[in-house]
Amino acid sequence: MPGSLPEPVHRSRRRRGFVLLAAHAAWLWLLLPAAVAIADGRVHPALPAAAGLTVFVLLYLTLVAVPVAKLPVPPAPHHAGLALLALLGIGLAAGYAADSDGWLTLLLYVCAAGSVGITRPTQAFAWAAGNVAAVLLIGAAHRLPAGDVISTALITALAGASAIAFVHVVRLVEELRETQRQLARTVVEGERLRFAQDLHDLLGHTLSLIVVKAEVVRRLTPTDPRRAAAEAADIERIGRTALAEVREAVTGYRGHNFSRELTNARTVLADVGIDVAVTESGHPLGVEADNAFRWVLREAVTNVLRHSHATRCDITVSTDVSGSALTISDNGVGGDPSPGTGLRGLTERLERTGGTLHIGAAPDGGLQLTARIPATRLEAVHG
Repeated sequence: MPGSLPEPVHRSRRRRGFVLLAAHAAWLWLLLPAAVAIADGRVHPALPAAAGLTVFVLLYLTLVAVPVAKLPVPPAPHHAGLALLALLGIGLAAGYAADSDGWLTLLLYVCAAGSVGITRPTQAFAWAAGNVAAVLLIGAAHRLPAGDVISTALITALAGASAIAFVHVVRLVEELRETQRQLARTVVEGERLRFAQDLHDLLGHTLSLIVVKAEVVRRLTPTDPRRAAAEAADIERIGRTALAEVREAVTGYRGHNFSRELTNARTVLADVGIDVAVTESGHPLGVEADNAFRWVLREAVTNVLRHSHATRCDITVSTDVSGSALTISDNGVGGDPSPGTGLRGLTERLERTGGTLHIGAAPDGGLQLTARIPATRLEAVHG
């Protein structure tokens, strides 16, 4: 289901949880004085004390296992278990603290179990403070040595604060790991979208060119077989070039720059009888403008070939203090092109660079496409 964690992540968390549970079980040795007192007969009545201590230990381990091992226990039963542990711990400590040492230590475990299991920090600190107060009150009621009572209260407070801090750190680590997983998924999805867009732009242009060339071959075959053969050879060259570009896209290589695309545009348009005028001014294009304008020029030339019926195409590229601009205009039939996949893809590419794409009427009656990338974006990229 969406948002669920992979099974290996669940298993890893479960293993860490049981390791932490074993660590909690290891420090039960602090209850040994109370257990030894029962065995030596210094606690009366001994049977309720032994049974109560056994139930207390089992309940403590169960309650600690819920948060650290991520057991699927609803909050209400877990909180009820904490309340029962607190009542049992306070009852045993109040009933037997005067008979032998070690019974006040039970409240330390009550404090730790609640500090680990209560999610809200304010409530966890209140729980810890309540256990410290219980230690002081029971010690004062039985007139136990002040040094023993204060040291137990301090250890209880330290145990609670340490458990709260530990839980907070664990939650931060889990949030960080979840954020990393989400970022990884976002990167993968973005790369898939980029690849699909690149592939569309590559093949859309090339296939359109092959169709145009094939129409030329069909028209020339009856009247000029030699020219038709040359055009067919050109189709083969275009197909091989497209195959190389697809391989480049798959491997992530980007050697096909704007200058090479401009040369291709001149050749392709001239081959179908469209006059091309190219004007370049200002500084050389930056890396980001070079890459973005390459795709804009490819899509614009594809549209000229497919729809314009033009006899002339003007390409102007400039870079100055305000930014970089590319304009492609033709003297074709004009019209209002629908925002298909290609134009939407170009708009998205330019938006990622902080640029804009504008399509309108050309001075000669055809269409004019203008792409701009502001200087502030270029400075951020190169600075």
